[in-house]
Amino acid sequence: MAGWNADTAAGPVGAGTVTLVEGTSFCISLQNGDMHAEYPHGLFVQDSRVLSGWFLTVNGMPLEPLAAEIKEPYRALFAGRVTRSDGYADSPLIVERLREIGEGIQEQVTVRNYSLAPADCLVSFQVEADFADLFEVKEARIQRRWQETRHLDGETLNIEATWQDLWKGVTVLAPGADISSDALTYRIAVPPHGYWNAVVTVMPKGKKVRSGAFFVHSSANEDSPRDRRRQEWVAKIPVLHMANQSIERTLRRSYDDLGALRIEDPNHPNRVVVAAGAPWFMTLFGRDSLWASNMALPVDPSLALGTLQTLADRQGTVVDPITEEEPGKILHEVRLDVSSNLSLGGQSAYYGSVDATPLFVEVLGSVSRWGFAKESIAALLPHADRAIDWIRNYGDKDGDGFVEYERLNPQGLINQGWKDSWDGINFADGRLAEPPIALCEVQAYVYTAYLSRAWMAYDAGDVQLAKDLVDRAARLKKQFNEQFWIPERGYYAVALDGKKRQVDACASNMGQCLWHGIVDEDKVPLVVQKLMSPEMFSGWGVRTLASDMGAYNPASYHNGSIWPHDNALIASGLLRYGFVAEAQRIASALLEAAEHSDGRLPELFCGFPRDQFTQPVPYPTACSPQAWAATTPILLITSLMQYDTHVSRGGLWMDPVLPEAFGDLHITNAPMAGGRITIDVINSVPTVHGLPEGMVFHRGHRPWLTELVNQANQSQGN
Repeated sequence: MAGWNADTAAGPVGAGTVTLVEGTSFCISLQNGDMHAEYPHGLFVQDSRVLSGWFLTVNGMPLEPLAAEIKEPYRALFAGRVTRSDGYADSPLIVERLREIGEGIQEQVTVRNYSLAPADCLVSFQVEADFADLFEVKEARIQRRWQETRHLDGETLNIEATWQDLWKGVTVLAPGADISSDALTYRIAVPPHGYWNAVVTVMPKGKKVRSGAFFVHSSANEDSPRDRRRQEWVAKIPVLHMANQSIERTLRRSYDDLGALRIEDPNHPNRVVVAAGAPWFMTLFGRDSLWASNMALPVDPSLALGTLQTLADRQGTVVDPITEEEPGKILHEVRLDVSSNLSLGGQSAYYGSVDATPLFVEVLGSVSRWGFAKESIAALLPHADRAIDWIRNYGDKDGDGFVEYERLNPQGLINQGWKDSWDGINFADGRLAEPPIALCEVQAYVYTAYLSRAWMAYDAGDVQLAKDLVDRAARLKKQFNEQFWIPERGYYAVALDGKKRQVDACASNMGQCLWHGIVDEDKVPLVVQKLMSPEMFSGWGVRTLASDMGAYNPASYHNGSIWPHDNALIASGLLRYGFVAEAQRIASALLEAAEHSDGRLPELFCGFPRDQFTQPVPYPTACSPQAWAATTPILLITSLMQYDTHVSRGGLWMDPVLPEAFGDLHITNAPMAGGRITIDVINSVPTVHGLPEGMVFHRGHRPWLTELVNQANQSQGN
């Protein structure tokens, strides 16, 4: 997802933590609502921890947790009881903490007294703010100590801090509290069977918080800005009903998570993009945001357009070995307020991704089929051409026809594909591959990038450019099948190493190649056989690495784990080549896995076999919610519907192969060509209502890019 080297891996946030997300903000706490600076807890706003300690005590005692329920991705209700000092187990005092985050945090605290006598209580909040940046917290390397000052102003506590020439601060507003530099204190008397409550708000200071965006608490009769933003999102996305209630719940959870992961381009607030995932990647990532928005096209096509436009504005223009920027290259990640120099490249933008650039062109090709204004697509074509130039001039530095990577400085990512952990690419015997490394799926992305740009060129009448790109794609496909295929093993090498040797591990990467159509027809059955073998398919999904490989570890990040998004892409590829039963098996397994995590698929889970553990084993540092995982159920269902469009050709295609256990499907408010349509799938028979004028429904699959460019080529007399 968002890569790491051996010395920069994220540590676990701990069992039972509660994570809330909204835009670029996120909050991690214990089950009782407290946050402790010695753990990776706190409130993070724009990649800076503005609240590192947040402890609630009643009569000097912390709360015993009873429940923590996430109401919306940005709001949670915590319940705890006050520990008794007289030795009795049951306590009559119950404390509720209703928390909501935005560009700050607000908490409504309610103390309920279930006894027959009044209760005198001392309710106290302790507040800490270390202003550590995200990388310091994630990697447990907090070395800077900010010079802190605290100022009291009536019902407000102001905490300010400086480090070198930097300044940060937070404001704590606590009406009715006795405020000291150390704590917010309420001396209260709760009547029998009565209650008391108060509201505390924490907001960061400084220019980073937009004016007019101050936190407004949601009361019973008032929607907060987060509620209104969510309602606007819900109004524009499809409404789905399925006979299988479990799958319906998972899809609705995906919609909620995707909505919470939306962030705005600071320079263009009307552009909305998808953040990679919580807790550590609540920002724009090239690969992650492109894949997630592409997978979510049937739900909200504007996310993909906004992602493309935002990445285009930040496309590389110079050669910089530190940030790994190169002309035409699409960035890996953007960081908003990082000052520790621990970020990749030490600056706000880092470009160490080998696949974001071809994916940019591929996603533009997809977006161009969804009916956006021609001017919007035309404005992005020069950026696509610069991306194609990067593939030729920088991606393929040795001119062998394949795109490779090798980090440009010792602090850059060692591996720069989607399996970007330091040990993620290895041989069958477990040895690590040495760079420059040409990944198999990256060649598939490049293949689709060539065909996507060729089709857009044909569509615009630029026949010569289209023919050139089609020729490049054909040469790449031929070369790929000659040099990556391992005939004695019956599968594709995961990569070629720096000496052009086949990196012969049996890995899931080749499954993604199916979706892109770069796999020769005669090799497909053997690839499918490997992917669905007991060594690869755990019962919950396809592992990243086969269990008989030297580096296999079911509890590793990329060497035997199961990634939902990877499996969704594999399932789509299986459907492309007609392997319906296998695709259904993967989809069913993943959606069943989601049942064990309240309908939310995590970034990844461990690869233990299903007959060993009756539910998926969580991976300790998995992001949740995470953009790829949130869009996985969407891609699984739309792939099994074989649902796609090409507005400029006036067509909507669908040919459902949903498993019988999924039941019937009813979708309203689905975006299509500037309008909204209704879809019913009953006993695998689709009907569509409300198609915009000029659109025609076709039972079958949308023509593949290879078919489109071949048709266009033939129409030119070739």
